Amino acid sequence: MRVLVWHVHGSWMTSFVQGADEYLVPMDGPRSPDGLGRARTWDWPVAAREVPWENLRDEPVDVVVLQRPRDLDLVERWTGLRPGVDVPAVYVEHNAPSGPAATTRHLLADRSDLVVAHVSDFNALMWDCGRAPTTVIDHGIPDPGYAYTGDRARIAAVVNEPVRRWRVAGTDVLLAAAERVPVEVYGMGVGGLAAHAPDLAPHLHEDLPQHRLHPQLAGARAYLHPYRWTSLGLSLIEAMTLGMPVLAVASTAAPQAVPPAAGVVSPRPDVLVEAARRWLHDPEEARDRGQAAREHALRHYGLSRFLSDWQSLLKEVTR
Repeated sequence: MRVLVWHVHGSWMTSFVQGADEYLVPMDGPRSPDGLGRARTWDWPVAAREVPWENLRDEPVDVVVLQRPRDLDLVERWTGLRPGVDVPAVYVEHNAPSGPAATTRHLLADRSDLVVAHVSDFNALMWDCGRAPTTVIDHGIPDPGYAYTGDRARIAAVVNEPVRRWRVAGTDVLLAAAERVPVEVYGMGVGGLAAHAPDLAPHLHEDLPQHRLHPQLAGARAYLHPYRWTSLGLSLIEAMTLGMPVLAVASTAAPQAVPPAAGVVSPRPDVLVEAARRWLHDPEEARDRGQAAREHALRHYGLSRFLSDWQSLLKEVTR
């Protein structure tokens, strides 16, 4: 199949474009959010092909994978096709609802011609999708390989834009933990944390490419997932697959994603800090938890299962 899909979430797309189809990725001159083209910090196969937006009308498209509300309009403006009417389409809902959690109505709730594919059971539970057909396709990632050493007695976290997304991302939880245990933070916009925690400045790592991020993470003793309200951060799954033990705030999909053997999941940040302290002094327990985390992640979030689920859905909607 020829799949039109925008480069919106780099980690998710890195998994998605590993499938058996051809992926048409729109590109514009400035590589704006609507035309990023191919990733430059992830390794994508040649089947993911950049297409200048002005050439999209000349490209045959079998199915469109939408990820943002404005993608509905972009498809029609750039291809002349109406998603769900002129071309089969699936809408990937990456996010938990941001409004009143249990009553937020999805933008496609009044349509039955587009499938909404949620990335977690929690998202599917919380969104009111009305009469739109829905499914759940859990995340899947390429196996980066077991890389854990835990040599650094520090707790690592990956948070993009932690200042702007303060309470949503659990940035206050993260900084409170950093006052009690050694912490290091990776992601886009993490440099802004230095103004709030000057002592943390030497341990802020801005937007590393994935091939550098993974070995860096794997050298830390454990991984902290501080988010109050998120879908399910792929960095959490990546950390588990690397073999890292996990400390996670018990919110959204985290309790389902992290089994007891793999780490500690709690709504109480002090419980997470106490577990972090224990692992800093007991690297063997940390290593055992990390091995269990990797085994769980490979079973539940493997790439082959993810791609198989997507092939089944795309074939169903194009049938």
